Amino acid sequence: GEEHYNCISALHKSMRGSDENASLYWLARMLEGGEDPLYVARRLVRFASEDIGLADPLALTQAVAAYQGCHFIGMPECEVILAQCVVYFARAPKSIEVYRAYSNVKECLRMHTGPLPPVPLHLRNAPTRLMKNLGYGKGYKYNPMYKEPVEQDYLPEELKGMDFFKERKT
Repeated sequence: GEEHYNCISALHKSMRGSDENASLYWLARMLEGGEDPLYVARRLVRFASEDIGLADPLALTQAVAAYQGCHFIGMPECEVILAQCVVYFARAPKSIEVYRAYSNVKECLRMHTGPLPPVPLHLRNAPTRLMKNLGYGKGYKYNPMYKEPVEQDYLPEELKGMDFFKERKT
């Protein structure tokens, strides 16, 4: 019932708040109460990107490994795998930078009126002669061929200067 959602919320917020003791308590309360460990593991995968993100990119690897470990061995053996992951997450630095930026991109798409801007010609793939003749791929700079990053626009003209990480045009 509702307690299922209350407990997962408490676990999530305890990890977000870096409280490893409370995180372990809510995890154990859920598992000892019969919660599906794969449900918890799926939520940890989301948490890894939503709340830890680029502050510790290995968090996602930890979460996926915990999910796979739970899938392979099940309860009760997988409880310590989830406990390790929960403590790792509680101790990890947190960043919502990517979560916010992606939300800003979605908002930009939702608020756009009319047809979406076309993909710039230089970014389009040109597998046929006709596409090459139409200018697809023309002027594209293949970054690995240069020693330094190249000056090149990757957004449509209508979005030039948009910085989704800063929520505004620069």
